[in-house]
Amino acid sequence: MDLCSSLLASCLSSSLIKPPQLLTSSLITNSIIPNCSGRKRKSRHVLKASAGPFSYQKFIHFALDETKRRTLLIPSPLQEKYSSLTAMDGTTELQMISFQAPKMRLLRSLSIENEAIKILDLAVFARPEFDAPIFCANFFTTATMNIIVLDLNPLHDVIDQRNYKEKYFKRLIPLGLRYSELFPWGGKLTSESLKFFSPIVIWTKFPPSQDRYDCLYSAFKEYYQAWLELIAQAPEEIDPSYIKSNREAQHKYLTWRAEKDPGHGILKRLIGESHAQDLVRNFLFDGLDELGSKGFLDYFPEYRREDGSVNEKRSILGKSFENRPWDARGEFIGDDIKI
Repeated sequence: MDLCSSLLASCLSSSLIKPPQLLTSSLITNSIIPNCSGRKRKSRHVLKASAGPFSYQKFIHFALDETKRRTLLIPSPLQEKYSSLTAMDGTTELQMISFQAPKMRLLRSLSIENEAIKILDLAVFARPEFDAPIFCANFFTTATMNIIVLDLNPLHDVIDQRNYKEKYFKRLIPLGLRYSELFPWGGKLTSESLKFFSPIVIWTKFPPSQDRYDCLYSAFKEYYQAWLELIAQAPEEIDPSYIKSNREAQHKYLTWRAEKDPGHGILKRLIGESHAQDLVRNFLFDGLDELGSKGFLDYFPEYRREDGSVNEKRSILGKSFENRPWDARGEFIGDDIKI
């Protein structure tokens, strides 16, 4: 996400939905990692080689409680259909929640937890009358690795549109810098995916560690509180052209995610192709049918094959970023990075 864009693809293999062989020793022993204050200390709390002991439920509870403190949150109509689903293994549960608020078109969460994997995909979309970023938390945990994407996905381009970047992200750069020190860049990120992320994105990988989970929870809380502040202060557009632009930008984002999100792969293995398609299109990326009528190839014609079908490649441009392509001021330096 993450389930976020194309970042989790390498870990979504069929073996992940089978419980891994448990190891008798800890994965991390007496390792030195930074705590949330930036200081280094020995890690005393380590997780065994199982995804079991840790849960993302407190992340969801925090988001709901914090939102309810600030606005009127009511269940979304989606909640009637999408609340829980049992996977084909008969034991793994997929838990879904969805809400809306005066400025929020949709707050939704999908969580999956068993002994092999933990997944959290939580996103919040503003109504088209507001151009606020999209809150995005996509966390994928196995016995040996965590793949993390946490961001305020920009609704409009932050590489070329300086006004939009300064409006929403300029004051958040220190927050992003602080956590980028704790969570190093997670490796190659395609240029196609990059345009949906902001200068404060946390894209990282780390092995199981209670200290890192505590820091991730701290980052989640601060990023979510920052997003709530942004949406609270966001002025409502009344110009139909701006509302249309916001609606199309959100629809483009949803179209990309619904087509290229690797989470579809693991959902298909868990609940089958038809249920997976329905969940992706009508729950995770709800709005595809309401916010616009364009298709994937209308937005991304470079993915069109000769026969008119969509190229399944993650990247057409073939350019990726091994290191963070923003500097300490939040300025994009990707064009100067040699690939």
